[in-house]
This record gives sequence, structure tokens and C-alpha cells, in this order.
Amino acid sequence: MSLSLQDVNQLPPHDAFERLSGLYEHSDWIIERALKQRPFASIAQFKFCMIEVVKNAGHDAQMTLIRAHPELVGKAMVNQNLTHESTNEQSKAGLTHCTAQEFARIQELNTQYNQKFGFPFILAVKGPRGNGLARQNIIDTFERRLHHPVDYEFEEALRNIHRIAEIRLHDKLSYQPAWGNRVWDWLEDLSKHSDPGFKEKGQLTVTYLTDAHRACARDIESLMRQNGFDEVAQDAVANVVGIYKADASIKNPQTLMTGSHYDTVRNGGKYDGRLGIYAPIACVAQLHEQKKRLPFAIEVVAFAEEEGQRYKTTFLGSGALVGQFNSQWLDQLDADGISMREALQNAGLDITEIAAIQRDPKKYLGFVEVHIEQGPVLNEKDLPLGVVTSINGSVRFVGHIKGTASHAGTTPMHRRRDAVCGLAELALYLEKRAQQDGDSVATIGQLQVPHGSINVVAGQCHFSLDMRAPNDAQRDALVNDVLQALETICTQRGLSYHVEETMHASCAPSDPLWKARWTQALSDAHIPLFELSSGAGHDAMKLHEVMPQAMLFVRGLNAGISHNPLESTTSDDIQLSIDALMQLIHLTEKNA
Repeated sequence: MSLSLQDVNQLPPHDAFERLSGLYEHSDWIIERALKQRPFASIAQFKFCMIEVVKNAGHDAQMTLIRAHPELVGKAMVNQNLTHESTNEQSKAGLTHCTAQEFARIQELNTQYNQKFGFPFILAVKGPRGNGLARQNIIDTFERRLHHPVDYEFEEALRNIHRIAEIRLHDKLSYQPAWGNRVWDWLEDLSKHSDPGFKEKGQLTVTYLTDAHRACARDIESLMRQNGFDEVAQDAVANVVGIYKADASIKNPQTLMTGSHYDTVRNGGKYDGRLGIYAPIACVAQLHEQKKRLPFAIEVVAFAEEEGQRYKTTFLGSGALVGQFNSQWLDQLDADGISMREALQNAGLDITEIAAIQRDPKKYLGFVEVHIEQGPVLNEKDLPLGVVTSINGSVRFVGHIKGTASHAGTTPMHRRRDAVCGLAELALYLEKRAQQDGDSVATIGQLQVPHGSINVVAGQCHFSLDMRAPNDAQRDALVNDVLQALETICTQRGLSYHVEETMHASCAPSDPLWKARWTQALSDAHIPLFELSSGAGHDAMKLHEVMPQAMLFVRGLNAGISHNPLESTTSDDIQLSIDALMQLIHLTEKNA
């Protein structure tokens, strides 16, 4: 018989303890201590209470907890000595049906892992969706984590233990994150589209107006129509716009805008941007199912371009909505010599209509965005959601340094005009200068040596610069110092250079009212409140220039890594983000 949260709160202590036994492998002391803090206002609060029990237990108790877990496909499984829960989990992941080669490899990895870390490898093998990881995925994760530092892997083991406990708790409660699972599946389905050269390698890359990009747009349009949107269309820059109309009795209703982007970086992840499209679609779907209309409309925008991967543009989709589409961009060429103008025309879009898609801010209540964190903070704190306080200001450049190509064997070191050495010196300065601020960051993410050869001193190199800081003054000081250093380095080395600014985004502090609504939404769901700034740029930065905005972050797995195939989150955390967004909508309704 399944439990309910009411049972957890009201059963006699011994009965509640017995019913919850087994959440943590051979470690029921966690349940015992957590139950002393009853009543729990939500399942999320109960989970966090157990996490805090472990966190406060100290290193020795944590190590004992980790070592209480069996090895994957280890002796306990072979000898059928696993707990019922572990048997079910390893079976669901297919580990009871390993091939001889898979079995041997896992045994080898178990030995290597134990020798390095002194505790067993722990992985929530039911995965982020709860339906089990593939065996090869498990082996790949095992091999990757074997290279982690010991202290990091200790914490990663605990995070996986808490995920295992979360899934076991859901089994006892007969609970499924229904909308979280649905959105997780939608995101998985959308990831089937990828640009040529990447799709064949199993990599996700969707750049502006490629066939894969256009296929994504069609899928998003279709999904919006299936889930109750009244109007769905692509605009002149390929943003997909869905409108859920306000109550017909309201005269001249305003609109709450939300959404994010559906393009990706090269070999990126499935959740960056796209989660912020599908979470609000799920909310509209629920409103539609309930036949509920609001005193305001909801506009979900799937922004066509944010990443700047195909052309030297960023925030093209959201920028066009605030009147910042630069007509000179139309003449930019991609790597294949196709201009943006041609790409838009080939997609059947009318460039003469771009100016008309600019929004009138007076018609909008504001803009809110749900986004995967793209960083380690929430993951390290074992928190599912975080309220964003501000988006860091950023500036990007692309440029080149020119020297003289010469023979690597016959050109003396003091006679060289080596472009790569000039950039290398700049890179070291960049790293040191950003660290001086404590919270500034600076990156050279791209470096190419055109026609480079192993035995030739580089005559030129192309590069990118990305500089970010929590406020505009700090960012501008960083930029000025770096550009001055570039000039000095090139002068001293007899090099020339050119840089072109491709993006300039001001710091975007969250609107106090909308930030307060996110805060209240988390409080109503009894999710511990945590606030953090965003080091990454988002479409909300552009909308911030014309209307109030605020963001909600969702925890990422794998240390919160993003712009990477390892980018991931759980359907449970997605469910909480949908619940929070739904509550924010209701709070807005009450105050309309």
C-alpha cells in the first residue's frame, strides 16, 4: 500500500519509520533523524530535510553511508545479496543482463575506482527520467568519473545517493512527476534534429536556419497547437510565437511573455534554452485542460537564435522583438558563403517584415524565463531551483592577430613575429586580469591558425574574446584593460591586430516585483529559497531593455555543465520548475 505525505506526517513515529525504511541503503538513521522534524509541508521539503541530515552528519558518517552501497554488478549482485531496492534498480538498468564483455569491463572499473577513491562507484542507474540508463551510458559515466578528483567524487557519490533516495521515495508514494516526464520526453524528441556533420556522430547542433533548425521550429509549432494555444506562427526571423488568449471579458488585456531559444551551440546539450520553451507550454496545456482563462494573455516565444554560432550575431531572435535587428547582419556570410539574407529567403521569410515584429512594451506585464542553471551552484547545494538576482553584463569580440609566416627551423627566436605567441601572452593576461576582480570571467573560446603547418611560425591567428562581470562598470574596466594589453603585446612583438565587437549586453538586474513572485512561488511549494546571479547571457537580457524581467534557474546534473552533451537535469526538477511557473502565473492573476 502506497504512502501519502499525510501518512509521513501523521503515522506514529515507528510506523512512519518502518514504511520509509530502505530509502537510503542500510542507513535508516537518516529517516529516523528526518522524521523528528515533522510535519513536512511538501515532498520537496521532506527530501531537503533528509539531505540536510546527511550534510550535518559529518564526513565519517557520510563515508559510512557511501560504503554501505554495493558495487554495480558486484559480488552482492552475483551472490544475490542485494537489497530489494538495489536489485530492482540494477535490474531496471539491464545490469542483470550484461554481456560477458560488459561484465568484465565493469569489474575492471570497480577495481580501478576502489583503488583510487576508497569507496564504491555510486550512480543513480534509474537516471534523470527514472526509467533506467542504458548499460553503455552507465559504463561511459563510470569511465568519465574515474578521472575526477577524490573530493569532487566524494560529493558526487552523495548527490547520486540522494537521487536514489528520491526515486525510492517516489516509489513508496506511488508518485510520478507527470508533467516533468512529459517535458523531458518532449526535449528528448526535439534533440533528434541536428545539423549535418554532427547528427552522424550523435551530437546535437542546431544553428540558425539550417534544415535541422527549421525542423525544430515546425515541431515546436505543432506542439503548441496540440496543447491549446490559440495562435501559433513563425515571425520574420523564425521565432515561433504561441499565444494563449486572455479571458474574452477583459478589455485590452496585457500579456505575460515567456520563453527561451531553440538553437544550440555546436555539440551542445538538450536543455539550454529549450527547457524555457517547453515548461511554459506545459503550463498552457494545463490551463487549456482546465478550460481556464486568465485576465492576461500568455505569449510563449521560442527564440530562433541566441547563441551566435552560424553568423556573428547573438540574441538575434529576442533582439528583433525589442527593435534591435541590425540590417547589416543580412550581408554576413556563414562558413559556406551563404549570407543571412539568403538563409532567410530560403526559409521563406520576408526580411521586409522584420521591423514589424518589434513589441510595444506597454502591452506587456513583463518577461519571465525558466532556464537550466548552466553552472555548479544549485547542484553543489542540492537545491532544485534558484531565483536569479541579475544577469551579468558581457561583451564579445572576434578578431585576428597578424605577424609573419616563416620557417620554423631557420627563423631565430628573437627574429620571429609569431601571431600565436602574441595571442598566448594575451590569454595569460586575460586569465590573471579577470581573477583580480574575483567574480569577473574572461575566455578565449575560439582559436584558429589558418593554413597552419607544423613547421611554420604562425603568420596569423583568429580568435574570440568573451568578458563578463556582475555590473557594467566592472565589465567595462576589464574590457578596456584587455584591449590595452592586446595593443601593447602586439606593439612589442611587431604584430598587427583587428578586433570587432559582436555583442554588448548590459547587466540585467531582476525586476523586484517579478523576482518577488518567483520567491513566493518557491515558498508556496515549500522549496528552500536560494538566490544567485547568472554568469551566462540569456534572452531575458534583451527583453530587460524594454520591460521588467526575472528568471528561475533549474539545477543541472554533472556539476551543472552546459554547452556540452553531458548537460542534464531530472524530470523531478523539471516538474518543480513547471509547478513554480504555474504558481507565478496564479500569483500574477491574483494581482491583475
